[in-house]
Amino acid sequence: MSVWLKDDTLLLRSPEPEDLELLYKMENDTALWEVGSTLLPYSRHTLREYLKNSTQDLFTERQARFVIELNSGECAGMIDLAEFDPINGRAEVCIGLLGVYCGKGIASRALNLLCDYALCRLHLHQLYAYIPEKNMPSRKLFSAAGFEEGVLLKDWKRCETGYENVLLVQKMAKNSPF
Repeated sequence: MSVWLKDDTLLLRSPEPEDLELLYKMENDTALWEVGSTLLPYSRHTLREYLKNSTQDLFTERQARFVIELNSGECAGMIDLAEFDPINGRAEVCIGLLGVYCGKGIASRALNLLCDYALCRLHLHQLYAYIPEKNMPSRKLFSAAGFEEGVLLKDWKRCETGYENVLLVQKMAKNSPF
């Protein structure tokens, strides 16, 4: 029997109402806004309503959010399947850690767990992510998880100095029936 979304160090779980402060920190960390598309801070009220109303139904919401929880009970960050496309069997992967947890192998473990779950349990054909070309830690993270760099999207993302290039990286299912 396969165990999904858990290893000997951490587990990926659905957000709970008690995760409000984690979500608030993550969504309002302006350092993370550059890799996402957030323009304004989120209020606790808005995030509380999100937690209250989210069904975590991948087919309805077209996304699934997971808290990265260490065995110690500490929450290190979040990892998401977004832009879920059931017709074409693909989803975007987004990951973010609180700063104190970076560089400890947590992102790598979480990404590998999510990939195994999405490709083997959900039977997705592929996962993808958009990574700023200059973001070497993310490029190394996704490369180590088996993602291949593909298309270079020129001037794709606005940044403080103008526009920057973004790489589309993909990981394909190994034994896809299609």
